Amino acid sequence: MKKIGKLVLVLFMMILILPYKGFADSQKIIYKIDVEGEVNKGMYHYIKESVDEANKKNADYILFDIDTYGGRVDSAVDISDIIIEQDTPTIAYINKKAESAGVLISISCDYIYMNDYSTIGSAETIPNTEKNISYWTSQLKAVAEQKGRDPEVVAAMADKDIKIKDLVNKGKLLNLTTKKADEIKFIDGVASTNKEIYNDLNIDNYVQKDATIKMSGLFRNIITSTYIAPILLSLGFIGMILEILTPGFGFGGIISIIGFSLFFMGSIYTGNSTSTTVFVFGIGIVLLIIEAMAPGFGIFGTIGIGSIIFSIIMASSNMMQAFVVIIISFTVSIFALIYILKKLPKRKMYKTLFLSTTLNVEKGYIPSQDNNIYLNKEGITISDLRPSGKIEIDGEILDVITEGIFIEVGQKVKVAKVESNKIIVRHIKEG
Repeated sequence: MKKIGKLVLVLFMMILILPYKGFADSQKIIYKIDVEGEVNKGMYHYIKESVDEANKKNADYILFDIDTYGGRVDSAVDISDIIIEQDTPTIAYINKKAESAGVLISISCDYIYMNDYSTIGSAETIPNTEKNISYWTSQLKAVAEQKGRDPEVVAAMADKDIKIKDLVNKGKLLNLTTKKADEIKFIDGVASTNKEIYNDLNIDNYVQKDATIKMSGLFRNIITSTYIAPILLSLGFIGMILEILTPGFGFGGIISIIGFSLFFMGSIYTGNSTSTTVFVFGIGIVLLIIEAMAPGFGIFGTIGIGSIIFSIIMASSNMMQAFVVIIISFTVSIFALIYILKKLPKRKMYKTLFLSTTLNVEKGYIPSQDNNIYLNKEGITISDLRPSGKIEIDGEILDVITEGIFIEVGQKVKVAKVESNKIIVRHIKEG
């Protein structure tokens, strides 16, 4: 009897469990991937890794939650290829905006839904050359045709020359609001939440799993951002300035190495830089350091700056990006140098660089020779003044210094100021 009782109990438990097992087996897995911020190589790798993870978990749907202002065209094309290759149904949910490169990512999906106050469009390339627009427009139209969307509508988002009656005039880029996109049947529906999308697709029994970005992926996204690049480069230059102005190797050198390393690491990761680019940049830095050790500014400084600018151009995806990076980083570095030189006298390290003690008559110091007798007198340089050197006045050879400029040998100069035993001269321009 006991055995029969146990058998009945087991059968009873199986009857209770089987429905739940069937319920679990029929439950759909929806894998959500956030597409936020700049479209770049970092985003490409994040999406690739996330899609691979979704496939490993046998996801039934992949939802791309989109909020992007765009980014790199090549990265958008790579992401589009990943999405199109999926056998798993893909859904684009434009939560806020899908601008520029975000348009291609969105139309690559099988379904497109938009939030009530979202936009899609404004996909013109930068720079907007005829070649770039032609390539980009053809990519957009090809994907639109493959996914059954109006290719002319998509093309009008990238090409100002396309006019569509009652939608966009020539000379304007098309940007669709949710209401307009739904009205022309460009999207599959409007939804305020993910749940509304699932209901519209008749997905009743589901579980949503969110993709998570790893720390390595987050780091990769940061250093590959076109907005972070000039900041990293500026840190490198500022650190280098600090290192040159302070004795020994210290904080400035560390900051400089970190800034330059992360800049080129990001550039190499996006495929823009090679070891040659880094080598050219390194040559430029070395030449600038050599120039800094010698008074005046000559061939080393000129070639050094040229090498650095050329390497930045090589490390950028296009000339526009290179121009922005150069302008921002150089401007920030110049202001930083001015600030450092202004604040440095108040710091202890200033004393290691400059002699702050002034020797003047008012404080009781008596120079070995009264140089005031040379004040306003004219002479000839008998050596280059870089800015210090020698001049001749009335047959006497004097050690002098300029006000910071370089003066060649054989030039006329005038003693403009005398500070204790220091004679400061000014160039006399003839004619």
